[in-house]
Amino acid sequence: MIRSVVLDVGETLIKDDREWGAWADWVGVPLNTLSGLVGALTATGRNNAEAFELIRPGFDLAVERQLREEAGVGERIEESDLYPDVRSALTALKNAGYWIGVAGNQTDRAAELLRRLALPVDALATSGEWGVAKPDTRFFQRVTEFAPGEPHEILYVGDHRDNDVVPASMAGLRTALIRRGPYGYLWANDPIVRKNADWVIESLAELPDRLVP
Repeated sequence: MIRSVVLDVGETLIKDDREWGAWADWVGVPLNTLSGLVGALTATGRNNAEAFELIRPGFDLAVERQLREEAGVGERIEESDLYPDVRSALTALKNAGYWIGVAGNQTDRAAELLRRLALPVDALATSGEWGVAKPDTRFFQRVTEFAPGEPHEILYVGDHRDNDVVPASMAGLRTALIRRGPYGYLWANDPIVRKNADWVIESLAELPDRLVP
């Protein structure tokens, strides 16, 4: 029986278009160039942050993120960045009695911006606040401390095979892969996902019915 539902952020709750577009502008390449590099790196099992190093050798992500903030073009997360099913699905889950959390690989700043949206959730945290990022097993240990219930009573929902489904399953959590965003589409039918995910869903709106015992 599921007691808690914890959701990833990028391409699970919010569309990443704005942020990737801002980074493309910042490093001076077309968005399709940056997106193509990120996709190629992901498909070969490499960290997508390497795309910046390929474009600009010596690139320091933390430094550049701070420079963006100082230039007035830092991170932004607004209501329009949410997928259309987010508020209604989270509200339905809450009304059904589930504890709802958000935990993803985002910065401290992103956590602040997400909290301003006042989503219908019980708690929210990011890797920047926790000091550990997916797929590190310590991230999912924090999830099990964060959400009520034993690991098998916690569902983790995300779009990424290697950052979400596989490590969450290894930590003993139940898992769902959402088929949206480039990674969700890439891995929806992947045999590793099908082995490790309890569900592959098209929308968060499916969750309340899927979780009925």
